[in-house]
Amino acid sequence: MNDNLYEELLGRGVIKDSSSEFLSDKLNKDKLNFYIGTDPTADSLHLGHYSSLITAKRLAMNGHKAFILIGGATGLIGDPRGTAEREKVQKNIIKKNSESLEKQIKKIFSFEVVNNIEWTEDVNSLEFLKDVGKHINVSYMINKDLVKRQLESGISFAEFSYMLLQAYDFKYLTEKYNINLQIAGSDQWGNITTGIELVRKTLGKEVFGFTMPLVVDSNGKKFGKSEGNAIWLDINKTSSEELFNYLMSSSEVDVFQYLKRLTFLSLEEISIIKKLHTECPEKKIAQSRLGYEVVKDIHGKGEADKYLKVRH
Repeated sequence: MNDNLYEELLGRGVIKDSSSEFLSDKLNKDKLNFYIGTDPTADSLHLGHYSSLITAKRLAMNGHKAFILIGGATGLIGDPRGTAEREKVQKNIIKKNSESLEKQIKKIFSFEVVNNIEWTEDVNSLEFLKDVGKHINVSYMINKDLVKRQLESGISFAEFSYMLLQAYDFKYLTEKYNINLQIAGSDQWGNITTGIELVRKTLGKEVFGFTMPLVVDSNGKKFGKSEGNAIWLDINKTSSEELFNYLMSSSEVDVFQYLKRLTFLSLEEISIIKKLHTECPEKKIAQSRLGYEVVKDIHGKGEADKYLKVRH
């Protein structure tokens, strides 16, 4: 177990917001059960998801137990205006996507996977309002940045309730699996803190959370898309060659951030790569190593070895 895990995460630029000053001690000295969630809006994860899930892998490699939550329930409220027939189709798609994501997550990461449809599908509205709604003040929710931004353009009750559903997930997982940490992208900070508040009020337990900065390039463009198309982790949707070439196109400014965030190379190794790369940038030493490492970790060494010649 790494006694300096928290400091390493900081060095990799992984931690943006943290719920407690004691989180560093928890990560460095304790063994936590933690979770990270994703909604099944597609039948494959993409490279943007990978940038978050690899942080979960770092925690798991250091003795913490990872749970991946698939939002089979929260994914359903993405389009609350559909007709009954459309909702049925939507539910079938969500179910199919959930099954595909579970297989993919287990194959790449070997994490335990849970789905919030299992504990929310049979909860009636009165029960939900009693067990969750009465514990969270509306003014508390409205003051969250995400809700503030949406209030100006209009927000449906379903979207407004999304925060409560995620908080309910945290409470349920704490009760059933002794979860005591949630990690997520920085746009989920309000949802994390609402869950922490619900757990404190209903269970009397202290739980923690931290967010990761969204990975963007030097122009502020969201990482993981090429000409508007997602770079998928499913090799049948994005080939290993397409994945490698996408990473090879990383700019001089961005590539070292990506090496820290997307690979398991030590910070010392990355410093050496940076030195070698700076001496001869036209060889793209850093980009080729990035491509090799990510393809290896997602698709296996056999696929990555196809691109060894690019590294020389």
